[in-house]
Amino acid sequence: MSRIESAAAFEEYRQSIVSSRDPDAPSISICVGAGCMASGADKVLEAFQEEIQKQGLDQEVHTRGTGCPGFCERGPVVVLYPEEICYLQVKPEDVPEIVSETIQQKKVVERLLYIDRDTGAKAVHEYDIPFYKHQKRNLISRNIRLDSRNIDDYIALDGYAALGVALGSMSPESVLEEVKKSNLRGRGGGGFPAGRKWEGTRNAPEEVKYVIVNADEGDPGAFMDRALLEGNPHAILEGLAIGAYAIGAQEGYIYVRQEYPLAVKNVLLAIQQAEAYGFLGKNILGSGFDFTVKVHQGAGAFVCGESTALMTALEGRVGEPRPKYIRSNIKGLWEKPSVLNNVETWANVPLIINKGADWFTSFGTEGSKGTKIFSLVGKIVNTGLVEVPMGMTLREIIYKIGGGIPGGKQFKAVQTGGPSGGCLPESHLDLEVGFDELSAAGSMMGSGGMIVMDEDTCMVDVARYFIEFLTDESCGKCVPCREGLRQMLTILIRITRGEGRDGDIELLEVLSESAMEASLCALGKSAPNPLLSTLRYFREEYEAHIRDGKCPALSCKELISYCIDPEKCQACMICLRKCPADAIIGGKKTIHVIDQDKCTKCGTCFEVCPSKFGAVQKISGQSVPEPLPEDRRTIQKKSKKNE
Repeated sequence: MSRIESAAAFEEYRQSIVSSRDPDAPSISICVGAGCMASGADKVLEAFQEEIQKQGLDQEVHTRGTGCPGFCERGPVVVLYPEEICYLQVKPEDVPEIVSETIQQKKVVERLLYIDRDTGAKAVHEYDIPFYKHQKRNLISRNIRLDSRNIDDYIALDGYAALGVALGSMSPESVLEEVKKSNLRGRGGGGFPAGRKWEGTRNAPEEVKYVIVNADEGDPGAFMDRALLEGNPHAILEGLAIGAYAIGAQEGYIYVRQEYPLAVKNVLLAIQQAEAYGFLGKNILGSGFDFTVKVHQGAGAFVCGESTALMTALEGRVGEPRPKYIRSNIKGLWEKPSVLNNVETWANVPLIINKGADWFTSFGTEGSKGTKIFSLVGKIVNTGLVEVPMGMTLREIIYKIGGGIPGGKQFKAVQTGGPSGGCLPESHLDLEVGFDELSAAGSMMGSGGMIVMDEDTCMVDVARYFIEFLTDESCGKCVPCREGLRQMLTILIRITRGEGRDGDIELLEVLSESAMEASLCALGKSAPNPLLSTLRYFREEYEAHIRDGKCPALSCKELISYCIDPEKCQACMICLRKCPADAIIGGKKTIHVIDQDKCTKCGTCFEVCPSKFGAVQKISGQSVPEPLPEDRRTIQKKSKKNE
């Protein structure tokens, strides 16, 4: 492919691609994102390629490995076009049947369809699956429709059309005004209006300016940016180029976690392809605009997701935050004006230019426009990536899309915003998801993590987990964060062990206030959120741990015990055989007893006891019922009594 030299030449080339592709021709999309790859998607793709060739269909049927479509719970995901038949949890051995039945005979392989766990109803098409049906997938939907390694696939779906429009018929000022009009807010956590940030950089007097993609996604359970970079890297490059044109930058950077090897590989290839086609480099599309992109792989420090720490790392120094006496968009990378937005923010820019700010603002709430991608994980039936319009309630996301809580358990809380986010209780399920709404409730949007918890979750232990994570990830540069988090963690560990003291809750609140007021960067300022939100909504759990020495959720190891109910024990010996500490006494036809002196409280006995018996019980506190005397422990006597 020779370099495209003008917007008109690009449109001509795009039309040639579209006209050469029959939309009704059969094609097979196999998700080969990192999640599905872990379930063997690469083998499924190979099996399809071999089977298509074996059946002599290689000239008629196109197969492509694609990015993540979101339904990670049921991967590997396969979608057959043009019918959009969706098969889930496909294995290599299923492939010959799919090709023979669906491709050749137009029959559906029903055992591979989505089946509703409650009603047993089957969904044939991707858009009929409840997980997808209630979403608005402006960004994710293209992941399953294109091969991220093939730039022509992206172009066929209007890729780089927005860049052509921006360079061919819009001034930098008009591009900036369209982004401002859209009220696009940064999807990386702060929610600052992108247009205002860009405007500050454009108006800065310095000649050299930079645009940067923050792909340092370090939140536990979050993988939104990874999925976009893996599945559709050209969308990020296009948005970055448009942003550079709007502010007058000629150089851009993508800061990506080294732990994302597939994303790094795909984005590097995408840059090579974009340079070859003329979408990056000198005189892009004959406009006179020059722009290049470099990829920097981060070493994995969570704090480098903070803007100043990220820029410090880009400069080749230790990734530590620095005081924001002047905002980064005025004095950022190498002391030059720099626009830093996350992956999802940049990916929205081509849509805004292509479809207009009015289209973008048709989704969302008054203060939060567009859609937002969340990683929906935890104690929920359907885990994966979901993209919903701002303003959808937590209840709709968790129950309509996520399918609710598995195992008949009760919903307890949902944490939004990653480790620095807050935990919201059941009373907030009807809260509309938006930047301002979540902040007012004591949580935050963050980058888009959404962790669902059920009745078995101890909220004190949740706070301990996230404070421990943030303590480990603190750069240690400022005392309120370094020492404050360490002291919070020490207190929380004591409480979860039943060693809490009067005044601990008040001390935690004082330490939190100090960290929020005096920390150098956003990590320290927001770190107390999981603690404060759990204190706000679940204070009684803290009090139960401290005053009563009990964990209401029966989760904290030091505050629970295991015992065997003699009325339910069937002497099946499963728990006895599985106990790693040899703490269970019993035998054939003999009701079992747990030796509390040997028991390590690992919970193995509780997990392996057949649910139909439910003999092993988890109880709060240290006191356990006295076991039956030896002469009353035979299972025969209990059986006769039951008869």
